Amino acid sequence: MAKQEVIRYKTRDGLDIEGLLVHPLDRKGNERVPLVTIVHGGPEAHFSNGWINGYSQPVHVLAAQGFASFLPNYRSSTGRGVAFSKLGFGKPGMGEFDDIVDGVDHLIATGLVDKVKVGITGGSYGGYASAWGATYYSERFAAAVTFVGISDQASLVTTGDIPWEQYLVHMGKWPWEDPEMFRQQSPITHAQKSRTPTLILHGEADPRVPPMQSYMLYRYLKLAGKAPVRLVLYPGEGHGNQRAASRYDYSLRLMQWMKHYLTGPGGEPPAYQVDYALPKK
Repeated sequence: MAKQEVIRYKTRDGLDIEGLLVHPLDRKGNERVPLVTIVHGGPEAHFSNGWINGYSQPVHVLAAQGFASFLPNYRSSTGRGVAFSKLGFGKPGMGEFDDIVDGVDHLIATGLVDKVKVGITGGSYGGYASAWGATYYSERFAAAVTFVGISDQASLVTTGDIPWEQYLVHMGKWPWEDPEMFRQQSPITHAQKSRTPTLILHGEADPRVPPMQSYMLYRYLKLAGKAPVRLVLYPGEGHGNQRAASRYDYSLRLMQWMKHYLTGPGGEPPAYQVDYALPKK
């Protein structure tokens, strides 16, 4: 297994943040390595320093292929008390996603990470962060894979299945009370900035973040026309893939996209069809 450790850093506004770093399995001397930033959902969740490999966060598969993985517990994460979990209330994204970029900068400053080979991925709120990375922070990320992610905050309130949680836990306002805040905190608002190749994945039966969120992001990025974008839907899947086949396809597409744009030829997207055959020994 690759080396895994807790890292700590200060954000631009002085907050102390923790995250996990999984090193590449093999690193040649002091060479800088590509990084995949993996963002948890919620944001009321966190990464613990234990076994964290999974279909949507294949950190040891990434490590074996020369990548480092960074899993930040940005502000609003759980595990550090109620006050910390409320730091993003009424201002989603913003400081939360700044924390993620500040963590990437910390790893670049240590000499580990190649700043032009940084990707971002995550599901749900992590998908929101990934869409934010592909738009608002596009200059910082060379590849993005967003899964069941938020792209338009206002329409999410009226189409998802947790409008009261959105109001009471996350936003503190309804869209008609502060439309500008909802607009500014939506990745589609910043789609014209995007130069990041973006793979969008979504379950067709998702009630929490309806697939229209991914349709919207796809169309905005497609119309902006500045970077490759692909949309893949999973029939019958909800807010996270449950079937083994869907999970396997997801993992392969995630790895394919990151390798193609962080260490591969880049340019036009890789083939839509993926090879499901196991590698020969």
